[in-house]
This record gives sequence, C-alpha cells and structure tokens, in this order.
Amino acid sequence: MNARERFLRVLDFEPGVHSLKWEFGYWGETVDNWYAQGLPERNYPELKRTGNTPTASLYTPAWCSIGEGRLPKGIGVMAGGLYWPTQGFPLDSDVRDFFGLDICQRVVDVNLLFDPMFEVQVLDEDDEVFDYIDVDGVQRRFLKNHGTIPTSMKWVIRDKKGWEKLKEERLSLKNLAGRFPADWEDQVRAHNKRDYPLALGGYPHGFFGTLSHLIGYEQLFLWYCDAPALIHDILNTLTEVWIAVYSEVLARVSVDHWQIWEDVSYGTGPMISLAMVREYMLPYIKRIGDFLKARGVRHILLDTDGNCNSVIPLFIEAGITGMYPFEVHCGMDLARVRRTYPKLQIMGGISKSEITKGRARIDEVLRPLEAVLRTGGCVPFGDHFIPPDVSFENFSYYRIRLNEMIDRSGQ
Repeated sequence: MNARERFLRVLDFEPGVHSLKWEFGYWGETVDNWYAQGLPERNYPELKRTGNTPTASLYTPAWCSIGEGRLPKGIGVMAGGLYWPTQGFPLDSDVRDFFGLDICQRVVDVNLLFDPMFEVQVLDEDDEVFDYIDVDGVQRRFLKNHGTIPTSMKWVIRDKKGWEKLKEERLSLKNLAGRFPADWEDQVRAHNKRDYPLALGGYPHGFFGTLSHLIGYEQLFLWYCDAPALIHDILNTLTEVWIAVYSEVLARVSVDHWQIWEDVSYGTGPMISLAMVREYMLPYIKRIGDFLKARGVRHILLDTDGNCNSVIPLFIEAGITGMYPFEVHCGMDLARVRRTYPKLQIMGGISKSEITKGRARIDEVLRPLEAVLRTGGCVPFGDHFIPPDVSFENFSYYRIRLNEMIDRSGQ
C-alpha cells in the first residue's frame, strides 16, 4: 500500500497494518554533519527562494539572506512526520531513500492568514543581522551566524484599533479566490492523484498558536484577562475565514486530516490555565472539527511541544483524534499515554537527545515501543527535529532498529 493508504489504516487502528516510517525532521546542521559522516549526497535539500502563501513562505526572506550554498544551521528539513510545505523548510530525500522511509505528508498550500499578504520589507542588514517585516506583518530579527528561526520583535496585532483595521482590510471573505496561489489548479490535479497523506491547516494556524504568533505571548496573556471580547473576536474571525477557505478546498480536493498547530505547552505543563484552554480553544476547535467531520475529514491532529498531559482530555473532548510530538524530556511517555487513552492517535515520542548515547541506550529507549506499536494508531519518531549532536552512526543504528520494530508489528 502507498503512504496515504497506510496512514489512514494506521490512524484507523486497523489490525495487522504496520506503521509508517517517518521522522519529525532534522535541523540543517544535522543533515550537513551526516553528509560529512557518510550519508550519500544525491539530492541536497533545496531551499526555495519564494513562496505563494504564508504557509509555505514564512521566514523565507531570512533563510535566503545568508546567500547561496549550504543550509542555515537552524532550518528544519522535513521528513514526513511534520507536513510540507511549511516555513520555507526544504524537503529531505537523501535520508529518506537511505533508510527506506515513507514519503512526506503534505499540507494544502493556501493563504489562511492575511489577504493581501504584507510586502516583505528589509529594515536593516549586515553580515550578522537581518531585520525585516515578514509576509504576516510581524517584524523579525534573524541572526545569520546562528541560522535559527527568526525572533519576533514587533507583532502585527498590537491593540483593538489595529485589529479592526486588519480585519477590515486583510480578513475579508469577499474575495476568497485571492487566497489561492497561482498554481492552485496544478495543486488540485496533483492532490487528486496523490499517494501521500494530505492535510488542511498547519503552521501557524491554531487557536492559541496563531494568537501567540501574531500578538506575542506577553500581550496575549494580558488580553486573556483584560480583553476577553477582543480575543473571542479574533478567534471567531479566524474561524470564519478558515471554514470559508476549507469549504472551497474541499469542493475540489478530498483531504485526509486537519493539522492544528498550537505549541500551548512548555516544560512542565500548558502556558495557560485549563479554564482558558476550555474557553478560548475548545469551542473553536469543535466548530471547525464538526464542519470538517461532516465533510469526511475524520482525523484531527494537534501539534504541541512540552508537557501536555493535563490538556489531552480537554482536546479529546473538543474532538481531537491525535497528538504529537510527545517530548520525552518534558515528561511525556508514549506507553503511559496509550494506556490512559487507548484510542488517541499518537505520533513521535522517541527522545531525540537519547539517540546520542549509543547502541545500548537506543535499544533501551526503543524497547517499550514494541507493545505500543501493536496497539495501532501510532507513528513513532523523534520527538522534534533531530539535533546536530546526533551522529550519523548513532542515527543509523536507531533508525534501522526502529524500522525493524515497525516491520515486525504488521504487514
């Protein structure tokens, strides 16, 4: 079966079907290290210079500011467990082909933020720093020597008056055609004959995630308490835009799942109270989820880093069917999650940092996964991008052992 068929059968907990072979992704420096350590370089990850929508082109001006050549150290290289296109990240094929991994899931590349997009403006640049305004209107600073995701310096939603102006000028439903890229007809043809899983949503689209992305954490936390009506207006407006765009997409393309990006959790728990999760996230997740499920999109996957143990029940209540990447160092344990939530789809959950510690430790980390894989509904991979201190030798041992474990779990 192809990757799409396998994805759907795994998410349906179909007995006897082994899981997909994916990774969340790799940092650019990691991939360059592996080429130097023995990975055959046949198709170096290609950095796109332009993008049609915020989905594909956020951060692209920063990545491209360091010039031609090798990848920025802190760029993500996509490997299946996280969808593509996103954030200007390139797509891997050399690691995939070397280890026999499955092809990457895709996300429908349409504009779910501001239409028209903001014009990119370069504010300041030298050999070390690149300051600019991105296509989402956020002012960012990119440190070229570090090469990691740019830091937001000034956000696009700063007060109620500014929000009202944005809503009127860039979040209208009057011209939905402008939200679809120039190559939309080509995308439709490709998606309708696809062998890969296809999602709606993706980064930076979520009900905590988008707000933190456009407002900034500090102001958002204050507004939850001081301006709840404003928060609900922003959430309701985004929900209406997304439903309208999703409706247009689903009129042309069948979609396998909805990807919600939140990153609402950190090292010890969620960044907002459970009461705030219930008030400001659940109604909107449920509204769009019910809309999609009525149109045949049965799977809803939510991305949050950190310790998310306490919010899992609330997300399930809202209609979420699966979550990832279950960061181990923050207290997440796939075996415990599976015992507690036997029908929650789980992806990720392998400690990326433990892969650095050699074969005996890798075997120890992988051992509990055997039982989890037999339960179905599980796609195991590193619990975030594989860092550069993971050698190609250690990654190879880990990936080969995991592939063998997956093969043993079904057909």
